[in-house]
Amino acid sequence: MYFVKTPKIITLLYRNLIWEIPNTEKKIYLTFDDGPDKDVTLQILEILDNYKTKATFFCLGKKAEKNPEIISQILSCGHKIGNHTYNHLNGRKTNSGEYLQDIKKCDKILDTKLFRPPYGKITRKQIKELKDNYKIILWTVLPGDFHKNVTKEQCYKRSIRHTKSGTIIVFHDNIQTEEKVLYVLPKFLEHFISKGYTFEPINDELFI
Repeated sequence: MYFVKTPKIITLLYRNLIWEIPNTEKKIYLTFDDGPDKDVTLQILEILDNYKTKATFFCLGKKAEKNPEIISQILSCGHKIGNHTYNHLNGRKTNSGEYLQDIKKCDKILDTKLFRPPYGKITRKQIKELKDNYKIILWTVLPGDFHKNVTKEQCYKRSIRHTKSGTIIVFHDNIQTEEKVLYVLPKFLEHFISKGYTFEPINDELFI
């Protein structure tokens, strides 16, 4: 089970995590999880370039290690990267020591202080260990591009229905989501750009 829009009660229970970035300047924060992928990530980068928009990619260490040239391209295009663990571990199902070591292993490959827990699953103990060294980024909207029972049109409608200024929205740049994300992304960008919104990467300066 997952929430398309994160309920307010969850954001209040975990106030020290970043769920949105409120602003009055019509800025949206587009993020991608689980890459980089040689096919999907490169196509996403091309779409973002076509629309002159920026995003943040939360990358798996094991994939980044195999695709350093894609990481370089993400950064050279002006996007940001974040740590998504090395092995895509579920924090609530993993011993905290093992979990933190996996994050540190990813750290050796990616130079970033942004972290997103896979599945959005993380314990309070893990948060306490990480919060001084990372900005822990969750999300406002999760359209469900990863879910086999969600059509690409449903994914698109969800993405525009729940997104507003300050929203952090999650898509995925992997082979399982390729058809949906490549269908939704251009339509999503066109919809909000036509309404005067811009898309910004997430960086530490936002939280000073």
